[in-house]
Amino acid sequence: MKRGAIFDMDGTLVDTEKFFRDAWIETADAFGVERKPELAAAMSGSQRAVMPEILHRFHPTVDAEKYIEMVYARVDERRETELELKSGAREILEYFSANKIPMAVASSSKAAVVEKNLTRVDIKKYFSAIIGGDEVSVGKPAPDIFLKAAEMIDVPAEECYIFEDSFNGLRAAAAAKGAAIFVIDCVQPTEEIRALSSGGVYENLHDALTSIRQGDI
Repeated sequence: MKRGAIFDMDGTLVDTEKFFRDAWIETADAFGVERKPELAAAMSGSQRAVMPEILHRFHPTVDAEKYIEMVYARVDERRETELELKSGAREILEYFSANKIPMAVASSSKAAVVEKNLTRVDIKKYFSAIIGGDEVSVGKPAPDIFLKAAEMIDVPAEECYIFEDSFNGLRAAAAAKGAAIFVIDCVQPTEEIRALSSGGVYENLHDALTSIRQGDI
């Protein structure tokens, strides 16, 4: 077994990626532009600082800051009443905790948002480190956030499982040289992502935990 575990939050631990998917697409209505379903996938796992550039690839005429603010407002509203854990999340956290494996969350969301969401679903207690996208200068797909998380739990990134559901996040996990594990959420892995997933591709965290227990990862 690896000596540490690092988790993305949205779409990996908590079922919020669907909130973002819907909001990125549906907010187009408020700006009178065509809905672009592919926008959600392009935004997934991205740091806040690069979102205006990505948004303008799909909607070059909109006020990017207002659009992004509206997206986050829609997501926050749904988080208040609909936030749930992803399948297998509590079980895998309990397993690592019982085996004294230190854990961190490394999310592109702001650290304060991460802490709030983890508290809402009662899993903050499992983590000895929490790092948000506002605490690193370069976001995913760069490995910086995972390298910092590994440092915070005092385990080399190469000795960590890194769980992700987004393409940019998985690329970052692979670049950090951890056991990059892709847990399917809103997008199916491409051949590139499967090749980068050194820890495997799984339908949910239950399946990933089974492989870890069996010593396959």
